[in-house]
Amino acid sequence: MAERYPLPDLNELPEDIRTRILAVQEKAGFVPNVFVAFARRPAEWRAFFAYHDALMEPESCGRTSSLTKGEREMIVTATSAANQCLYCVVAHGAILRIYEKKPFVADQVAVNWRRADISPRQRAMLEFAMKVCQRSHEIEDADFTALHAHGFDDEDIWDIAAITAFFGLSNRMASFSGMQPNAEFYLMGRLPREKKASA
Repeated sequence: MAERYPLPDLNELPEDIRTRILAVQEKAGFVPNVFVAFARRPAEWRAFFAYHDALMEPESCGRTSSLTKGEREMIVTATSAANQCLYCVVAHGAILRIYEKKPFVADQVAVNWRRADISPRQRAMLEFAMKVCQRSHEIEDADFTALHAHGFDDEDIWDIAAITAFFGLSNRMASFSGMQPNAEFYLMGRLPREKKASA
């Protein structure tokens, strides 16, 4: 399936957006399609990525969190699978494999997180994230108590819920627009990088 909306020309984008996209390309070696697809509406792009960065890179806005980068990606991968978002499962699953240094973990989390090779703490985190994803109206104090038992504080719990909710929006935008995962994502983190031969 092809994208339903034409991608904007990178050279015609506002300078701040083009600069950020080129920086991502420099770091990753390619431009994830979401960066270009959302840029068709610059104001929405800026708002989306500002919230994305605040949630996924809290240190960039002077905030700390006990959630690791891998755990954040784990939440995205599991809840995106529940929302049947191909783009986010493939893209964030790739990042999850890299952060966790486990080539199988993204597939496990996406297909059946209850059977995945993750810690009891991470399983409790995903239990809560999936409830926020699918039945947020049923959240109760007992859910907080269960997470506190695994060392999460109330700010961490906010993070789990906010990441889940934010990517619920992302999932729906990617799916309705026909956004496709970049081919590069499929193989990322599946095989160990070859070590450079020493001179």
